[in-house]
Amino acid sequence: MRKGSISRDGVLKAIAEYDQLGRDRFLSEYGYQPATGYLLVHEGRTYDSKAIAGVAHKFDQGRALRPDELSGGRSHAAKWLAQLGFLIRSSRNPDWTRDEIILACDLAMTNGWKRLEFNDPRVIELSALLQTMPIHPEEVRTELFRNPNGVARKTADITSRHPDYQGKPTNGNALDVEVMNDFLARPAEMAEVARRIRDGLITGEFQHLAPEAEEEDDYSAPEGRLLIRRHKSRERDKGLRKRKIDAALRQGRRLACEACGFDFEATYGPRGAGYIECHHVVPLHEAGEGRTKLNDLALICANCHRMIHRCAPWPTPDELRNLINARRG
Repeated sequence: MRKGSISRDGVLKAIAEYDQLGRDRFLSEYGYQPATGYLLVHEGRTYDSKAIAGVAHKFDQGRALRPDELSGGRSHAAKWLAQLGFLIRSSRNPDWTRDEIILACDLAMTNGWKRLEFNDPRVIELSALLQTMPIHPEEVRTELFRNPNGVARKTADITSRHPDYQGKPTNGNALDVEVMNDFLARPAEMAEVARRIRDGLITGEFQHLAPEAEEEDDYSAPEGRLLIRRHKSRERDKGLRKRKIDAALRQGRRLACEACGFDFEATYGPRGAGYIECHHVVPLHEAGEGRTKLNDLALICANCHRMIHRCAPWPTPDELRNLINARRG
């Protein structure tokens, strides 16, 4: 925030003035418009975050900031308020992710690619399930987050892009079409993906998997983030990796990459001894909740591991080895 810093006490005084004047008069008094991005949540009530931050400046620095002297986004007013310990919530719901659209597409497909109404029990059930999905943090969810009306609207966005639809498409997005096309091309496989996501949400399995958004950006898979998180969790299981390495050594095998042949010890000496990564070779849509077997894992170097995950469909280590050999040849 330009001009000067604000304090928690100043914010509380601005909130008190907001409560005293009422929202409309408070905003009009200081020239602010209703918040379109973020809201401050305090004691169960919501407040326009930019206006509160601007008026708090009056109590700390002697004058309120004009609306054109600060922005209300995460990099400015909302950020300052959050740093002071206040809860900031988005005034708009986040965009639908691939995982969510997969479940909506699955429902649309089971309904013959026809839209569903908000009071359909299946829509109500999916609405409740989406609200348990550990992708969007609480602070970016509004009171209407993935409610039945929103879910029904999403099925309309999807079905209006179906090749057999005769009317005018609604305002969906490219990801709706992309996921729908996956279902049209591989209906059984994508239905199984939806089932595994649904089962993981119902059992609570995904709640214990740590989100790693930055790395997820480098992982390409039509099955969505949640199954990728489970996949990565299994690959990083230290006990399972050790058992796989021990089994390879007992068989007299080198700890060399099954795709490119890279040997960490041969290259790095003692520092690389006993090191190699594990890749879970079972496709995401086939990998259930059962115990991972050693045969499900391949020993692979970090570079090849990243290249496998970089672009869907993921090649097997054998397929990647053939690609490497063809390039070398």
